[in-house]
Amino acid sequence: MSKITPCLWFNGDAEAAAKFYVSLLPDSHLDRVFRSPSDWPSGKAGDVLTVEFTLAGQPYVGLNGGPEFQFNCAVSFQIHCDNQAEVDRLWDAILANGGKPMACSWIADRWGLSWQIVPRRLTQLMQDPDPARAKRAMESMMTMVKIDIAELERAVGGK
Repeated sequence: MSKITPCLWFNGDAEAAAKFYVSLLPDSHLDRVFRSPSDWPSGKAGDVLTVEFTLAGQPYVGLNGGPEFQFNCAVSFQIHCDNQAEVDRLWDAILANGGKPMACSWIADRWGLSWQIVPRRLTQLMQDPDPARAKRAMESMMTMVKIDIAELERAVGGK
């Protein structure tokens, strides 16, 4: 068992969120759905209270805590992608499921959780030992919503 398990607060649809999240990445699965044995502030006996799931090997708990708290951009999940096809697949899946694009690789899912779909190439280019190339990568990224690796390469190449 992991020493730290992030707990994500949902308003009654933790199971739907967990099922969606585990569909996105390898080494992901729904582990356990716990139904409340009694009534509680946000539900009745028998309602889903928590959902345990594993996302890319990391355990999480989804809690149906009620409407009091919402996700915001102060916490986000970064997914490091090996290529544009992976960026596109993840971005499109979140978008098609009610997501809202933000900026610079950020997209919020339909529950309001923020994700950063980041190609590894972006990180490499922004850490280029040539400060002018790194600056062009950063400036190019700042104009994007979904990251386009080919466009980054053109910008860094000075084209």
